[in-house]
Amino acid sequence: MLTRRHFIATSTALFSAPLTAYPALAAGRPSAAQMNAWDKRVTPAGYDAATTNPWGFHPRFLPQRVKANDGLVPGDIHVDAVARYLYHIEEGGTAMRYGVAIARGNLYEPGVYAIRRKVKWPNWTPTPAMIKRDPAAYQQYANGMPPGPKNALGSRALYLFEGNRDTYLRIHGTPYPNSIGGRASSGCVRMVMAHIIDLYPNVTIGSTAHLYSAEDSVTSA
Repeated sequence: MLTRRHFIATSTALFSAPLTAYPALAAGRPSAAQMNAWDKRVTPAGYDAATTNPWGFHPRFLPQRVKANDGLVPGDIHVDAVARYLYHIEEGGTAMRYGVAIARGNLYEPGVYAIRRKVKWPNWTPTPAMIKRDPAAYQQYANGMPPGPKNALGSRALYLFEGNRDTYLRIHGTPYPNSIGGRASSGCVRMVMAHIIDLYPNVTIGSTAHLYSAEDSVTSA
């Protein structure tokens, strides 16, 4: 079982209009120029990760560098389900901490996952379970949603696997930054698009993502 002692030590343990249905995505991947243009579109002018907050959420959800417990593996990701923090472990005993949103209700799936894939400006297709659970919201995207600032996976996505099996869980950007700090998704971990753009180049394929339960998260006590 994942326990609290394996997690992060910090000094602050605080608390679009619908798109039309898409045919099969035959257009392929966006060009580098298009992706760069979208990056600029979702990154606020004069962006400073530690202080820029046009989204209006609590400042504690802004990226911060914090101290990490001894023994944590650099490159790994840890998600605190209670505080709604994602920590990316760095060399030298520190971690970058970001505010996130997690899944609503019983859709959050604690566990230990391997990051087997990562994509800039990904496509997105809802799973059959999502369509069955809420056809009004998801049926229109059954053939997929192309990349772009309104895409459900936003600017970047990290794909979580168990062994070689894709869990369909992602750590990804969101077009709904007002959800950060809450429980909003259908299973994934959401980040502000500008924040995951910062995180993305520092995440290595093959690294581990620990999604902690409420009982095992650092703030549970």
